[in-house]
Amino acid sequence: MRVLVVEDDPELQVAVPAALRSAALAVDLAGTIAAADEALFINAYDCVVFDRMLPDGDSIGYVRSRRQEGFAVPVLFLTAMDQLADRVDGFEHGGDDYLVKPFAVEELIVRVLSLSRRGPTIRPPILRYADVELDTGRREVRRAGVLVTLRAKEFSVLEFLMSRPEQTVSRSDLIEHCWDAAADPMSNVVDVTITRMRARLRPGPDLIEAVRGRGYRLIAPAGKR
Repeated sequence: MRVLVVEDDPELQVAVPAALRSAALAVDLAGTIAAADEALFINAYDCVVFDRMLPDGDSIGYVRSRRQEGFAVPVLFLTAMDQLADRVDGFEHGGDDYLVKPFAVEELIVRVLSLSRRGPTIRPPILRYADVELDTGRREVRRAGVLVTLRAKEFSVLEFLMSRPEQTVSRSDLIEHCWDAAADPMSNVVDVTITRMRARLRPGPDLIEAVRGRGYRLIAPAGKR
């Protein structure tokens, strides 16, 4: 899942993306409403975290106008504006959640994960395919009931594949949804991540098939799906 963080505080520009990346989210950063608007035009996001007061205005007005245009991506306002009227304004003008600074990192992660699963379409909290179960809330993967330890990017790639079982997913799609804007689309980072993930999912038959010239897909042996 890919998240856009719109924040101008230098410390939070480091801390918030780092916290969300620790939960296997791909994170892009913008410091102004204008930069956020450009990022939203270029990329698809599962959630946007907006600071309220930014150098070029109050983001609540931007979110309100985008909602009127049909913008459906969940929005969390992360702000020091803690009065009841501020929170009500946030919800009434397009916000899906409102978290007041200072905040607990663990709470931020849980709220963003919840909104990201919702997205324009609701995602199930637990994905299953063959003998693999992926719990998006606990960030756990089990194969045949046995807990499998995956790195953050491995978890993200597996989640993306399991949300599209037996569909071929291109490397560029995986880069777009599981990495952030800093990723080099010409690198072999996808292939390396999938090779490591395959090793961690053993023993058991390989469920990830390379489709020559196209990408990867999740597919189980006959009778095991």
